[in-house]
Amino acid sequence: MADFFRIICLQNLEGNRAMSGARIGMVNFINTAPIYEIWKTRNHPADWKVVEAPPSTLNRMLAAGELDLGFVSSYEYGVRPEQYRLLSDLSISANGSVGSVFLFSRVQPKLLGDHTVLLSGQSETSISLVKIILEEFFHVHPAYEVGDVNGREATQAGGILAIGDEALRLSASEEFPYKLDLAEVWCQYTNLPFVFAVCAAREEFCQKSPEIVAAIHREFLVCRGEGRVHLESICESVAPRIPMHPDECYVYLRAIEYDLGKSKQVALEKFFTYLINRKEASPLSVPLNIFDNE
Repeated sequence: MADFFRIICLQNLEGNRAMSGARIGMVNFINTAPIYEIWKTRNHPADWKVVEAPPSTLNRMLAAGELDLGFVSSYEYGVRPEQYRLLSDLSISANGSVGSVFLFSRVQPKLLGDHTVLLSGQSETSISLVKIILEEFFHVHPAYEVGDVNGREATQAGGILAIGDEALRLSASEEFPYKLDLAEVWCQYTNLPFVFAVCAAREEFCQKSPEIVAAIHREFLVCRGEGRVHLESICESVAPRIPMHPDECYVYLRAIEYDLGKSKQVALEKFFTYLINRKEASPLSVPLNIFDNE
């Protein structure tokens, strides 16, 4: 695992690509490390180009046709399901506490109705989830603003939604007396896991290049398997980014799941049903449209 620190050179995404080429989106939080750190050690075709970005950026790029496939917010699939297929058995999910998607609050969350909740703009899925929890589960309707959770507006907000590496940093702070793990709350109210991100391919790319989609899909599954085996070494590599102790990183990454088994599919459809009822997702998002190699 000595080449964990190898830098991937992201080349220009414009222009024509060879028939074997693919533009692949990868979330740049450490929650993808058990897949991505292994990916970076393996040989791939030179025209498989990887773009690292927050989920919201990858969502926009995939929707605009600037990517062919990759890890994006579950929300993105729910809004435009006719444009995508989900790669089977791949997700970023949790069956209980996830440890990196929090509502941090200065008052009890059920009292946030008279306050503003500042939302990180990095993940539409987490924004939708916190609204479902507050409005559908807790029956409170705060004001919402999207902004910098590390900026001046954060000091004025009653609550803050933070995700990914930002949430990991804030969770160590004593600034907020209430820290609500949103995946854990979802599980308590639905008895289901929560799927934060999926691996989606554009429908036109699946039709044009199904063999490339299948090859990348297989590679992701191989990386996921290797990542489980080498998780301790991966944590040694990525923990300084937060920073956090490798042992804490290990506990965190052990809690994240990367499959899309039956319970995860049911959970996704439950989430999309909430969004459909709130007129925030397409009715075509249920049932799921899945690309499967088998």
